[in-house]
Amino acid sequence: MHNYAIAEIGGRQFRIEEGEMVVVPRLQEEVGATVTLDKVLLLNKDGEVKVGMPYLDGVAAEAKVVDHHKSRKVFVYKKKRRKHFRKSATSRQHLTTLEIATLGS
Repeated sequence: MHNYAIAEIGGRQFRIEEGEMVVVPRLQEEVGATVTLDKVLLLNKDGEVKVGMPYLDGVAAEAKVVDHHKSRKVFVYKKKRRKHFRKSATSRQHLTTLEIATLGS
């Protein structure tokens, strides 16, 4: 059985496991810092599943900040036919890579 949890990080939900690398929206912590993920929605430990309403009390996961980077470039192109309107833009999201150290109790 794999032990895993569903945690809310940066307003989005991620499935996390010990030793796993997770790419999440940019966090303010420095590279090498330890982050406590206390918004755990679900915990599956040794086949026993706990579900929070919405979060589990007293359950947290520890993660280490490995890297800050940007996503690949996304191109956005808008056009209106017969109106001589064309507009293009690009976007790159700021991301953080976390290494999950421990899952909560």
